[in-house]
Amino acid sequence: MIEDAFPRQLHPYWPKLQENTRDWLLEKRLMPADKVREYADGLCYTDLMAGYYLGAPDDVLQAIADYSAWFFVWDDRHDRDIVHGRPADWRLLRNRLHAALDAPLHHLHHPDPLVEGFADSVSRLYSFLPRTWNRRFARHFHAVIEAYDREFRNRTEGYVPKVEEYLALRRLTFAHRIWTDLLEPSAGCELPDSVRGHPAYRRAALLSQEFAAWYNDLCSLPKEIAGDEVHNLGISLVTHEGLTLEEAVDEVRRRIEECIAEFLEAERGALALAAEMTGETAHGEELGPAVRACVGNMRNWFSSVYWFHHESGRYMVDSWDDRSTPPYVNNEAAGEK
Repeated sequence: MIEDAFPRQLHPYWPKLQENTRDWLLEKRLMPADKVREYADGLCYTDLMAGYYLGAPDDVLQAIADYSAWFFVWDDRHDRDIVHGRPADWRLLRNRLHAALDAPLHHLHHPDPLVEGFADSVSRLYSFLPRTWNRRFARHFHAVIEAYDREFRNRTEGYVPKVEEYLALRRLTFAHRIWTDLLEPSAGCELPDSVRGHPAYRRAALLSQEFAAWYNDLCSLPKEIAGDEVHNLGISLVTHEGLTLEEAVDEVRRRIEECIAEFLEAERGALALAAEMTGETAHGEELGPAVRACVGNMRNWFSSVYWFHHESGRYMVDSWDDRSTPPYVNNEAAGEK
């Protein structure tokens, strides 16, 4: 369904992107050299971004790719802090990330590599568009950090959210608004509230992100069952709706297919909005193409997410020595012996 309706594309900068992000992970000490050599390319983090933000200037795509790689490393640290019972370490990191988000230039030499890497990538993202965009990005990511904190508490307590509660939390932990915000520097234009809040644009953006989150749940279900996770649509369906695991997988697939069909309809409305804007005013000559570029990249998210989950070593749990411990995670550096 995805392969037919959403042809795969990659930004032409991708080979250099992969090389530079690999070097950045080393420079910022986010992964040790042996892990980078063995796993970085196979994790396909840069492939995911190079398939999404087509048309982005090279420096914008590089900043997004480095930030995305940081996000995956942060997600792994969060997981290890839960698995190994380190709530104090998590609280400290949470507070530091909030501070770095508001003042990244003050945290560029922080002793925690995760804070330093975050500050570096965010400060670069803040350089492309006006402060109004920066404040919106910060507001949205503060909410993501707090959602990760709720997830920390849920997992520590073994609490499985009900389906609707989970879906609301997932929109935050998957950072729906962040990836949508980043469409704008990729298009070289901050979109006004009238566009971002327009029902056609907002719905297309939401559906592209919902697909990604639910497809991630589908593909990561074996990994998350092995790791005693409680945050997965399939796990919520089994726990609270009385479905068998096989029935839950079928239901997640059904939701994904419905999401794809609804996006194709929403996409038409969003493109019509772009067409209406083009040529109406001098500003519309710039704004219309920017909206069209953003909507086009919402479409690219489908194929990029699809191929990422089938190619990234992050989801190949059957090939791991220990199905509950990803081999690319640096346990010792995270405080384990």
